[in-house]
Amino acid sequence: MAHIPDGVLSAPVLIAGGVVALAGVGLGLRRLDDRLIPRAGILAAALFVGSLISVPVGPSSVHVLLSGLMGIMLGVAAFPAVLVMLLLQALLFGFGGLTTLGVNTVNIALPGVVCALLLGPAIRGTRHAATRAVLAGLAGALSVAGTGGLVALSLFLSSSEYTPVASILIATYVPLMIGEAFITAAIVAFLARVQPDALRPVAS
Repeated sequence: MAHIPDGVLSAPVLIAGGVVALAGVGLGLRRLDDRLIPRAGILAAALFVGSLISVPVGPSSVHVLLSGLMGIMLGVAAFPAVLVMLLLQALLFGFGGLTTLGVNTVNIALPGVVCALLLGPAIRGTRHAATRAVLAGLAGALSVAGTGGLVALSLFLSSSEYTPVASILIATYVPLMIGEAFITAAIVAFLARVQPDALRPVAS
């Protein structure tokens, strides 16, 4: 449940999430250029379609996030890409909510951007395909773990009554971490062979 609906979070959490999202989107828009715009659109579309396919896991469900891949390929420009995707899903399908748009954007985009900042230089710099795949898989898995942690934190900070739910949600993200690791590693390995520049954000 990466898409937190309206009416769940407290006002301070909504405001804090909105402020952080606004800062991230502002920085991301400043980094977008002619090369990143098509890439951002493709990744946002892939996430839009992928997140429509939810897999039940226990009492919740999960779907691909691709936030680690977006961070590697877009850098901080992942913020506006995720925001547009979430806005369209909220308006067209009722996923998530409009008041929680800022929090949901931060929960999905921020972990991917942070993981890419930490692991991206090593992913792009290594000449060993196996090392690159492992690092990319790690970025994918950690970004999912970060999203799960931020979703749980958002619920916990809103009300202590959500603590049991938050704990269960974190556990449901474990299978997704494994799947996301393989997906990110495979895509990064492919791009490294056919178009290495796709792994290099313009303003990385």
